[in-house]
Amino acid sequence: MSEEIRYQINGQLADNTVTVDNKEDMSLVPVSNGSADEERIIAEMKAEDSGLREETIRHVFDLEKRVIKRLLMSGVSVNTGLYYASVNFHGVIENSAWNPAKNSIVVNFNVGADLREAIKNTVVNIIGAKGSAMYIAGVQDTSTRALDSSATAGRAFTLKGAMLKVTGTDDSVGIILTDSKGTITKITEDLWVLNEPSRLSFIIPSGLDKGTYELKVTTQYGQGHLLKTPRSVIKTIYIGMAPTGGGSGGDGGIEDDPLG
Repeated sequence: MSEEIRYQINGQLADNTVTVDNKEDMSLVPVSNGSADEERIIAEMKAEDSGLREETIRHVFDLEKRVIKRLLMSGVSVNTGLYYASVNFHGVIENSAWNPAKNSIVVNFNVGADLREAIKNTVVNIIGAKGSAMYIAGVQDTSTRALDSSATAGRAFTLKGAMLKVTGTDDSVGIILTDSKGTITKITEDLWVLNEPSRLSFIIPSGLDKGTYELKVTTQYGQGHLLKTPRSVIKTIYIGMAPTGGGSGGDGGIEDDPLG
């Protein structure tokens, strides 16, 4: 059965080094949104509002890893749905004896049915030339560590991505929040905590009510220069608790959040 979940991934255009003579032939490079270690994965699982305690999630996570290692190292092929894994040996066996200096165990991984289905349900956004696009890759409520676009009034909220540094003289430059009724709240500079190209952190005004807000960041920041025309990214955030099923994705492309 096809998944209902839709995924989005961003790509940036780069010169195709294989076809040097063809300047119109471009390759597409995935935009890296960082890496996810065990702590990040567990945090994302908690953000799904599963109702499970963190220690329960961590126990199941560790148990799965332990079982899969035991199965693979016993010669059992493992199919998790995400991947199919099997063990093989490398190196020539001499005198019918295993020699760790010359022989090694390798594990082969192939894409599983669940991951193939996710690939089919993924939309690719081309967001400009490599190194030039502005986008939000992820968000975090600094007080709760939540990654599900929820925010806490009076506490810091952090955006991660590229070209996010707020700078420029145009009147539109800045950070604003718009509630569901259209009321606009500007995040004044005294509430900015960190203003960098890859990370923007600011305090959510303490007087804002709980609810859904449109967050818009507008800047003239470019690589080593100011843009003549400001550009923006827009993302939906939730002051208070995010709706059930909310993820860490966004809502659009340039002039929107390209993560969808």
